[in-house]
Amino acid sequence: MSDYLAKVTSQQDPFKKLLGYIPGFSGYIERTNRREADKLVRDTVAQRFNEQWKRISDLQSEMVSNGMLSYVDDMEKAAIQLRTFIDKITTAPRGYSGMFDAVKVNEKELEALYQYDLAFFDLADQVKSGLDNVEATLNDEAGLPAAIRNITSLARNAVDVYNRRNEVVSAG
Repeated sequence: MSDYLAKVTSQQDPFKKLLGYIPGFSGYIERTNRREADKLVRDTVAQRFNEQWKRISDLQSEMVSNGMLSYVDDMEKAAIQLRTFIDKITTAPRGYSGMFDAVKVNEKELEALYQYDLAFFDLADQVKSGLDNVEATLNDEAGLPAAIRNITSLARNAVDVYNRRNEVVSAG
């Protein structure tokens, strides 16, 4: 997250930097920067999951082409869970509230949000590996159902982690 915060901070215009010297205003600028960094993180997470969602569609097409129709619906369950997660993370409230926001997020809650955001990157890697496994077992009728169940479980877990992250924001 600090890389994203540094990116936002480095792109500040001179006026914002000048206002940062005004007592009390620097905290406002910092909160704004954190909100923008949070948005960058969530957009990046959504992009990584969207890449995997597209892979599911490609795998489903391959299954249809190979006459493996019985597995397409099972893959669709994973696709729906991933799409749900992507939609939720894309529209999530920003992780640090401004002065007039209805939902206020304090520093402790912000730290918890960062932990969830890190978990999303780990989950994206797990989903990628899970889809690699589905792809590798396409010709293995014995291993394919377990690989599909695993990817569905990982996708559901992403939604669950998002819901827990949202509880932190809502509790603020």
